[in-house]
Amino acid sequence: MAAAPVEGKRYDAPNAKSTNATASTTSQKKKVSGTAAAKKTSTSSKSASARRSATRARGKKKVVSPAERRRRAARAHKIKLAFVASSELRPMAQQLATLRTPAAYSGVTAYARSHSGEASAAAYLALGHAYILDKRYADAVSSLQQAKRAGDSLEDYDDFLAAKAYHESDQETQAEALLKGFKLKYPDSIFVDEVPELEANVLLDLHDAAGAKRVLDAAASDPAAGRAGYQLAAGLVAQAQNENDEAIRIYKALLLAYPLSTEASIARAKLTNLGAEDTLTNDELRSLGDAYYKAGRYEDAADQYRRLAQKANLDTQARNGFNVAAAACDLKLKKLTENQAQALPDTPDENGARRSYLLMELARNRNDADAQSQIVTRMETSFPQSQWLAEALFSSGNMYLLKKDYAKAAEYYAYLGDHFPTNKNGSAAHWRAGWLNYRLGNYKEAARIFEEQIHKFPGTPETASALYWRARLYESQDHDSAKAAANYRTIVRVYQHFFYAQMARQRLAALGSAGTDTASAPDLEQIKTPETPTLSESFPEDSPHLAKAKLLANAGLNEYMAREIQADPDSGSWSALAEAQIYASYGEAYRALRALKRALPGAASASIESIPLPYWRILFPEPYWSIIKAEAAKNNVDPYLVASLIRQESEFNPSVISYANAWGLMQLLPSVGHSLAKQEGMKNFQTFQLLDPETNIRLGTRYLKQTLDKFGGVPEYALAAYNAGDSRVQDWQAAGPYSGMDEFVESIPFTQTREYVQAILRNIEIYREIDASANTPGKTAAKETSGD
Repeated sequence: MAAAPVEGKRYDAPNAKSTNATASTTSQKKKVSGTAAAKKTSTSSKSASARRSATRARGKKKVVSPAERRRRAARAHKIKLAFVASSELRPMAQQLATLRTPAAYSGVTAYARSHSGEASAAAYLALGHAYILDKRYADAVSSLQQAKRAGDSLEDYDDFLAAKAYHESDQETQAEALLKGFKLKYPDSIFVDEVPELEANVLLDLHDAAGAKRVLDAAASDPAAGRAGYQLAAGLVAQAQNENDEAIRIYKALLLAYPLSTEASIARAKLTNLGAEDTLTNDELRSLGDAYYKAGRYEDAADQYRRLAQKANLDTQARNGFNVAAAACDLKLKKLTENQAQALPDTPDENGARRSYLLMELARNRNDADAQSQIVTRMETSFPQSQWLAEALFSSGNMYLLKKDYAKAAEYYAYLGDHFPTNKNGSAAHWRAGWLNYRLGNYKEAARIFEEQIHKFPGTPETASALYWRARLYESQDHDSAKAAANYRTIVRVYQHFFYAQMARQRLAALGSAGTDTASAPDLEQIKTPETPTLSESFPEDSPHLAKAKLLANAGLNEYMAREIQADPDSGSWSALAEAQIYASYGEAYRALRALKRALPGAASASIESIPLPYWRILFPEPYWSIIKAEAAKNNVDPYLVASLIRQESEFNPSVISYANAWGLMQLLPSVGHSLAKQEGMKNFQTFQLLDPETNIRLGTRYLKQTLDKFGGVPEYALAAYNAGDSRVQDWQAAGPYSGMDEFVESIPFTQTREYVQAILRNIEIYREIDASANTPGKTAAKETSGD
């Protein structure tokens, strides 16, 4: 048994998500209908085999000859000089890329004209890139040509982006002149895989289908061939050569492999124009509808299902399936009525099971507990093996949990956990049944379920919870300190910074000498912390790709930085840190943080010693630290609490405005901000001032202090209130009694709020450990100071 810990649990059914197979953008310009020319920006990706090859390449160091190493070093040195020369451009270029206002254009233009060499080249590249974003293609070409004349450190960018601008403005001859021989001229460019599809489209517009096919054939064995854009170009070439059967085959394959991509939409339009959409089987069309549904594109999915339902020669079961699937989309869109759901055929199959599930959800929505209960009971008899019964059970459990009818909720959760253990919600439901039995005082049943959780659902997010609460029962009910301590020590070992690890350390301290007793627990020894990947905190001096990534930041071309770094074949152990440090170097702590969170999703279960300090400093940054300390001291609040809350609220993005209209670092509502500003004596306060870091921290820390005071200085209560509101916390407090703060936190019924509280408490501990480690003799890791 090996656990792969993931912090946090979900008490509500998760939204379906899908992974779009497309990863990078290119431009497509082809006729979608017979007369209209549509310019499309498309996204595509490498094939799975190409991605595996790239991973292997990064994982194994490339053997480089001394001559090649000297060439790389010389190239890297030259680019570094360009980086130094253009360092003052960075804030202007970043502003231009983000805002593209007349003032931003004017500032970068003035810089370009007043400088020479690589500094001017970077500025003109920034202008060319911005003009393309604004579809000012003639200006883009002009700027990119000036960039290339001024310097050559990023000349592959100059040529590729200029070729795109030419193509988008129908200057195909000029585009082809830049693309022809691009791979030979720039063999290490990140655009090598995109060039074949772009060049093929250019040649098609020049009425040279044979030339376009030669370009694609030459790249057929390259990673380029796995891109959706390449496949679309191949279909267009086949169609241009009147090989319609081949074109149809390619379009169909593209549509089914990348159903959510822009290329897929174009391919489908092409199939329609060729009169070939009817060649898609019902199963293939159903797969498209399912892909749209999983991606949350419910309107598209409903349209797909309804069109399928209207097809002739369908058997009754298939037609019913399409109709009930369309109704499920309407439920998601809040358009499904009771009458519409009742009108669906009541059949003894999965379609009938899904119909019943939809009726159950409608009953829940109108708070009709009797109808909900009757429907689920009928489903248990009529559809005992259906996954729609599992969905109904989980939703019903959630319904009664929010009603505080814990016994009824536990009943539904237990049924799901026992009968559908492999369901996506099986582990969570099983855990909840155990926890609610614990809350109800059914300790023997809770202990049994916790034991099952640990052994039947290893590696799930609920493992840490089950270990902790089983240990609590070992203490309170079994009076077996040794077994309790064994569980606590396992949590501390495997889930080092989780909320449960903090609680476990407190319990071990409370056990005192009794907690030092050892009990044989070989099953617990099998629970392991996931291995931390090999991480380097130093970078090669001779990497042209890393040097180019830094130079790209000066030019405001952020979207290419990660790709440029990852193009270095030896970057596997340092690419994420390199990208993050570039963002951090110009004050974007939140982008740096996100880059490392993607690379190290399991950091919360790792020891401080297992990850180099530079990584921790970005994962848990301290920008605005002097402001945080000053405001925390003024309000008698722990500065680590303030920093931890900011990390959870905004990830240190000072400009963020949430969907709930909360502003800035500490996510303050405008009404709250105005009230606090008045208390602070700030005259003529305007809402936009909440986006100023110093102002936001000043007001937010005051608000946090007030919230703490309302709840007796207890951080768990205050944090829950900061997230969910005072009245809800008061309601949850009244739902006690609780034997300790651990029970209160675990009993928060809102998943988002519970995980929010746990995460901030975790953040505080990690911040303290990072600083303690940094202050240990022999270790250095300067605090982030951006924004001070």
